[in-house]
Amino acid sequence: MSSDPLWSGLGLVGPLDARVSGGLPVGGVHGVSIDTRTLKIGDLFVAIKGENSDGHDFVRAAFEQGAAAAVIDEDHASELVGAGPLFIAKDTLRALEGLARASRARCAGRIVAVTGSVGKTTTKELLRTALSSAGATHASVASYNNHWGVPLTLARMPEATKYGVFEIGMNHAGEITPLVDMVRPHVAIVTRIAPVHLEHFPSIDAIADAKAEIFSGIVKGGVAILNRDDAQFARLEAAAQASPAGFVLSFGEHEGADARLLACETRGEETRVAARILGQDASYIVGAPGRHIAMNSLAALLAARAAGLDLVMAALSLGRFVSPEGRGRREALSVEGGEITLIDESYNANPASMRAALDLLGAAGGGRKIAVLGDMLELGPDGKKLHAAHAEDIERNGVDLVFSAGPLMRALHEAIPAERRGAHAADSSALQPIVLDALRAGDVVMIKGSNGSRMGPLVTALRKHFAQGAETAARG
Repeated sequence: MSSDPLWSGLGLVGPLDARVSGGLPVGGVHGVSIDTRTLKIGDLFVAIKGENSDGHDFVRAAFEQGAAAAVIDEDHASELVGAGPLFIAKDTLRALEGLARASRARCAGRIVAVTGSVGKTTTKELLRTALSSAGATHASVASYNNHWGVPLTLARMPEATKYGVFEIGMNHAGEITPLVDMVRPHVAIVTRIAPVHLEHFPSIDAIADAKAEIFSGIVKGGVAILNRDDAQFARLEAAAQASPAGFVLSFGEHEGADARLLACETRGEETRVAARILGQDASYIVGAPGRHIAMNSLAALLAARAAGLDLVMAALSLGRFVSPEGRGRREALSVEGGEITLIDESYNANPASMRAALDLLGAAGGGRKIAVLGDMLELGPDGKKLHAAHAEDIERNGVDLVFSAGPLMRALHEAIPAERRGAHAADSSALQPIVLDALRAGDVVMIKGSNGSRMGPLVTALRKHFAQGAETAARG
């Protein structure tokens, strides 16, 4: 725990718009939490009401774990007064948003916001890597990009932050506007527009319009960064030009892109990139494999340059990048007779990211290439058609076997040749024993699906199963 508080006790009262009970926290608070499972000693615990639980039920547990104070609402005041230092507000989420706005107002650092249908978290992490090489950097944890994740990330931002990176997500129109109004970025990135959340939108153009909301909160004279290869580029460019942004930059393979990808090559766990960025030739290495990684790195480098970094130094820093959990991270698992390579792509899926993941599998060395795939959700009435379309990607990448789970993935199972069909199951739990039994030394297995398809637990099961097998062999 840092000796300097994130917020003083008195400094919390105004932003939270709350009355105090039990006195102000002595020594202030050193962090902000909404989850007792990750709460640290000295944190401010904010009791948020979620879909499945109410944080007020955990306030006493938070104090037992060392919380310095808690934010609660008036409806729970009578039952919780006396539990510890309390800030009592009308609405705890609004209180957290107030703290977020105060945090943004006191920070003099350069702020970047990232949205898009795919690549948000990877681009955010690439930026974290690049900006950290130049000064104190604060960025969203995991994919904290929604109505509570964004204000929580802002509220946690130290006053001395030099660079801030915020991921902003949505699955309905109008959701980005209030979030970016809190973030107020100097640089705003739209990574790519793809058919994601189609059940909530009438068209891809409507998705682009929703993503373009990110420009509404950009500071006057800020920089908008767009994917020049997107079919919706002109639409996004017009939205950016109509916003407070003073500059529009682009990235991609298009000859008109300000950061143009000239070539990229995947070698093991890294990608070698050749590009021309703002008129300057650049050759650099990104510490993760995949063409999509190369494309995201161009957006990150444009943003880093817009934030004031030297382009060469920012590019060199990307060699230290490591893929976030569930987004293409590779690991070796011991099996009888050798190892299998696991490519963990289990964090969410849509047609664009599925294609990129299959390309990553296709570029991998080793023996059999095996894809374990769960349903891609929220695709609307064309869901089955969009799943079946990946048969072409499987063929193109030489995938040997496909194991699939879910009613939508059945369409892909039926669309691929019989010799590529591993098995199909109703859900990931039913598929698990089949996959475990099928794998053998030399295999490269990639696992991907939407979060609702629960492919993450299958990754965990593989790690546990083969770790136990290795221990048994060692004792043998």
